[in-house]
Amino acid sequence: MAAERIQAIRITDNDTKEVYELDFNRESLKFMADRGFAIDDRFGDQIATKGEEFWFYAFRANHRKLARNQTDRLYEKMGGLSPKLIERLIELYYQALSSSNIVQDDEDLEANPHVTVEL
Repeated sequence: MAAERIQAIRITDNDTKEVYELDFNRESLKFMADRGFAIDDRFGDQIATKGEEFWFYAFRANHRKLARNQTDRLYEKMGGLSPKLIERLIELYYQALSSSNIVQDDEDLEANPHVTVEL
């Protein structure tokens, strides 16, 4: 039985009424990796310096064209990240990391007309 999907975080800017969905996908993970960003054992110690960058990357899956200065402004309006929000972002990150390169079902792989896979 597959684990239940963790839902994206919804943030509403009450001043502008803009709604954002924070999540990660294959493209956002690649974008992060290309810039040398990864969650590792030291991340908890670096959250004060890396939190705003991580926040920016969380917009990438659903708001690709949003500029860093725009996410920085929202970050400042919020006053930073709460421990609960950080935890959820990390869960979303790991969910994308574990699922972005995995075909959900062997039948999906077998039905792919572009490749033949024999196990």
